[in-house]
Order: sequence, then structure tokens, then C-alpha cells
Amino acid sequence: MAHFAQMDGATVMRVIVVNNADAPDEAAGIAFCKSLFGAETEWLQCSYNGNIRKQFPGAGFTYDAGADVFIAPRPFPSWSLDANHDWQPPTPKPDGDGWRWDESALEWVQA
Repeated sequence: MAHFAQMDGATVMRVIVVNNADAPDEAAGIAFCKSLFGAETEWLQCSYNGNIRKQFPGAGFTYDAGADVFIAPRPFPSWSLDANHDWQPPTPKPDGDGWRWDESALEWVQA
């Protein structure tokens, strides 16, 4: 099965599954999606296993056309994107389980 993200500019609105017969390649899949949802809709192929455009998106993800990757929503205002398009906290997470980010204190705390 193929997956396609409906876009509103750079923002993912939803992701749908399309039969491989209807999407033998990205262009055919986009044409199929447009036939279902209207010619004015925008679509990009994505991959459930992350083989296309870095990671599988969901509603609210954004698309960086220059890097050709989907980017997850920012988890906290203090986090920033690294060179791999992954969100990073201001301080690294401590080793071990049971840590959560406390945005008000800008630090990791044990849960």
C-alpha cells in the first residue's frame, strides 16, 4: 500500500492509504488522490517505514521542500531542530528510563 499526505502549503492535513495499483509511482498516486479529493488539493507521497522523506507524517507535521523531509511538530517551545531535522531539547536527556521534559523549568525531571 502507498501513503499520501494531503498538504496545505507546507502543513500536513491528513495521510491516506492508496492501493499500489492506483499509485505505481508518486505522480500516478497524486493524480489518483486529486481524482478523489479535487484537482486543487496538494499531495506528497510518504512512507510508513520512513523510506521516503525521512519519516511518516501525521496531521500537523510540516514539509521542508529544500531538504525533502517531513518534520514532526515541535514538542516544546524551547526545543530546536538539528541538522538531521530532529527536535532536540536545550539539554540532553539523562541516561536511563523515567525522564520527562519540564518546559517550565527547562530541565529533565524523573517521572
